Amino acid sequence: MTEMALTFIILIVTTICFMIPKFRSDLVSLCSLLVLLLTGLVTPNEALAGFSNPVVLMLVGLFVVGEGVFQTGLAAQAGNRLVKIAGKGEAQLLMIVMVVVALLSGFLSNTGTVAVLMPIVVSLCVQLNISPGRMLIPLAFASSIGGVLTLIGTAPNLVASQALADAGYDRIQFFDFAPVGLVALAAGLLYMVYIGRRQLRRFVFDRASALQRGISAEELAGFYDLNGHFHRMAVPEGSPLVGKSLRELRLPVLYRLTVLEIERREQKSRAPLPLSIRREPAGPDSVVEAGDVVLLLGPPEEADRLADERGLRLTEASPRQRQAGEEHPSGLTMAEVLLTPFSGLINKTLEEADFRSKYGLSVLAMNRRGRYKLDQPTQEKLEYGDSLLVHGTWEKLRVLAKASGDVVVLRHSPEPENPAADPKRALTAGIILLGMLALMTLELVPAVIAVMMAGLVMVLTGCLRSTDDAYRSVHWRTIVLIAAILPLATALEKSGGVTFIAEGIVSLLGEIGPVAVLAGLYVITSLFSQFISNTATAVLFAPVAVTAAVNMGVHPLPFVMAVAVSASMAFATPVASPPNAMVMTAGNYSFGDFMRVGVPLQLVIGIVVVLVLPLLYPL
Repeated sequence: MTEMALTFIILIVTTICFMIPKFRSDLVSLCSLLVLLLTGLVTPNEALAGFSNPVVLMLVGLFVVGEGVFQTGLAAQAGNRLVKIAGKGEAQLLMIVMVVVALLSGFLSNTGTVAVLMPIVVSLCVQLNISPGRMLIPLAFASSIGGVLTLIGTAPNLVASQALADAGYDRIQFFDFAPVGLVALAAGLLYMVYIGRRQLRRFVFDRASALQRGISAEELAGFYDLNGHFHRMAVPEGSPLVGKSLRELRLPVLYRLTVLEIERREQKSRAPLPLSIRREPAGPDSVVEAGDVVLLLGPPEEADRLADERGLRLTEASPRQRQAGEEHPSGLTMAEVLLTPFSGLINKTLEEADFRSKYGLSVLAMNRRGRYKLDQPTQEKLEYGDSLLVHGTWEKLRVLAKASGDVVVLRHSPEPENPAADPKRALTAGIILLGMLALMTLELVPAVIAVMMAGLVMVLTGCLRSTDDAYRSVHWRTIVLIAAILPLATALEKSGGVTFIAEGIVSLLGEIGPVAVLAGLYVITSLFSQFISNTATAVLFAPVAVTAAVNMGVHPLPFVMAVAVSASMAFATPVASPPNAMVMTAGNYSFGDFMRVGVPLQLVIGIVVVLVLPLLYPL
């Protein structure tokens, strides 16, 4: 077997594994790297070169810079102020949302931008009596389009620039992508306003199902069909539960019941004053005392069995009244959280992740693509796009939302007044971001140095709460994926595979002309990007684009740009990009919704880009 044939076999197997949701993409790329190394297709130095590649190092810095912008509230402030100028018209709101998201995505993470703006957009939809389902797909699509506005907007742009540099050509400059990105954005706006919006007509505003912030706990529980599953029970003297911790009682195992909180009556002084009531979230080490009132979640028949066997009694207050009508003096709340694409909870059960001990929050139920799991959700392996209904204190919820990249908070019960964010930190983050962009635009230092400097200054000035936050902000799964897949492109080039593919495309379409070859590259890249990472797709096809251009005697710049843009324009499936997956559950979309809206948009932008690129950058 020739080296080229063996490389193509590894490429095909790797691509198939990328398409299987059960396999993590970073582990697939690492396995591919190991096979390339063991078969001798790459040397050890070539195998490890990806981890020192400028693209990889630049992405690490950009994650840190983006986290500083998000943590200081700068992104939320900018998005909130800009989106609120939308007025009351649906079409106007859609256009403003898409423009704002696209502009932010040109400089920040697409996923982070969607996570920050999604609650803002949903809140505006509720205020204007517009179904969030009519806005969240445009939100996701605009984030992908906006990524091609600048060099740092998305990883495929950086890959394209590096491919040119490796071939001996000048790198792509910071705003070189802007003209084609603006044309793509204009085409996307026109399509979504006049055509795509009509494909989302089935989403009709219903306040009872809107994802607004500040929703009552009763309504939030109702969405998960949990009303009737809450039980308040008093623990009398002599009950077998008295003096034991919840860990010892093992109620979830024995009765399929979870203790959410404990209400305890206390007397603060020796005087014969009325007892004060303190409510606290329950944890594994919480000890039950006589006179406590516990709030449990679980099937009614199991609650009755527990009462009979352990001597408890149901209290008179109804669960619905307690959840909806009473304030939580201890700061307890309910919230719905969505797993992010890079969540460390994916492919784990909540017990394996030790979620309750780690975050101090109880999981009440799980929503998987519209199907609700109420019974023992902690036993289910979590998947990309799952949402969880959690219960606990505001403090714990804020820690989960801000200090973890695992989830995004979609909606929650009314929040007590919160101190305003420090405007000085937001201003500092804005100055750092502008300074980084200036250094990159003016080319005063190499782009990777400018990004790393900005990330370091974000940490030193306190824009990130701690150095640990900087490390947590990096999506290591993405970094490992890119670094480990780069040697596959090296093996393709060494074995002659890149030349073989390029010559095949040129021989098939070359007689028609360079524009036909450019269109062929765009189509092939677009097909791959619907099922595997856009970065991995760009890594594989950017060298092919350079070689095809060289074989035809034309400059490769528009060809690698076509590959980068096509890799980012992934709209046809909910798994085509992280933003698509994030809005799927929040907008209650089906696979068909993405097909109906995304496939035509894919075609429109593809035709526009293929026609415009040769005009902007002559062949």
